[in-house]
Amino acid sequence: MGSCVLPDRGVLAVSGAEAGAFLDNVITVNVSGLPLHGARFGALLTPQGKIIVDFFVIHKDDGFLIDCPHALAADLLKKLTLYRLRAKVAIADVSKTYHIVALWNETAPDKGIAFQDPRLPALGWRALVTRDDTIQTDQTIYDYDAHRIMLGVPQGGRDFIYGDAFPHEALMDCLNGVDFKKGCYVGQEVVSRMEHRSTARTRCVPVIFKDLVSPLEGTEAFAGERMIGVISSVASDGHAIARLRFDRVAEAQNAGEALHAGGLAFQVETRDFMNFILNDFIES
Repeated sequence: MGSCVLPDRGVLAVSGAEAGAFLDNVITVNVSGLPLHGARFGALLTPQGKIIVDFFVIHKDDGFLIDCPHALAADLLKKLTLYRLRAKVAIADVSKTYHIVALWNETAPDKGIAFQDPRLPALGWRALVTRDDTIQTDQTIYDYDAHRIMLGVPQGGRDFIYGDAFPHEALMDCLNGVDFKKGCYVGQEVVSRMEHRSTARTRCVPVIFKDLVSPLEGTEAFAGERMIGVISSVASDGHAIARLRFDRVAEAQNAGEALHAGGLAFQVETRDFMNFILNDFIES
């Protein structure tokens, strides 16, 4: 339980009569039917189906707000402007107007534009609070990271590389980040093919180090002598997220080879929200 400001987040505003339809045409989820202050998790993809940036889209009375990584806000604005064409839409960076606050408890915040995290209820709430409003928090972003890592939810830029990962690799198909029933959007054909053919071999998954000590982020992961991926986000209690090639893991496990990274043994875990089979080497 706790709350903190997320200083690494930025905010874009998309307004105008055609704002909802415009976003529906380019991102991985539909937002035009959202109720006031309703939110969806989605992404803008390359034509090849890889994630440019993932974000939350929140319905506001005069359009939509996009809660996105601050470092990528300017690039996202530029790319959305490129796709705007003649649509009656205005796009602006309003990061200086809002703080993003995360609250991982069961009580809705009483300030700002608040919404339950659409990826996973256990993640808690998020709120866009104007910067001239007083915010009282009791935790840090490191505490929120530990909460996220324990739940097994990947973070862009740490657990997967923007511009080099498909939505399935980032678990967006499990975390309500892709609408497979909607119409066309940028990169849709590739993502749909991966879904129907089950061709995602690399996944971000939670792992636990058996001695409850984690290696450094970026440490290569091995099964025996064979590299199978990398340890990405880590917490101090041995929980971590790893980006792994499961075909290589399965081969190594069938040969009786242990999983390890930085000289530390680990095992892959599963979570209830995962809708894919992790193979029979996982201990439940």
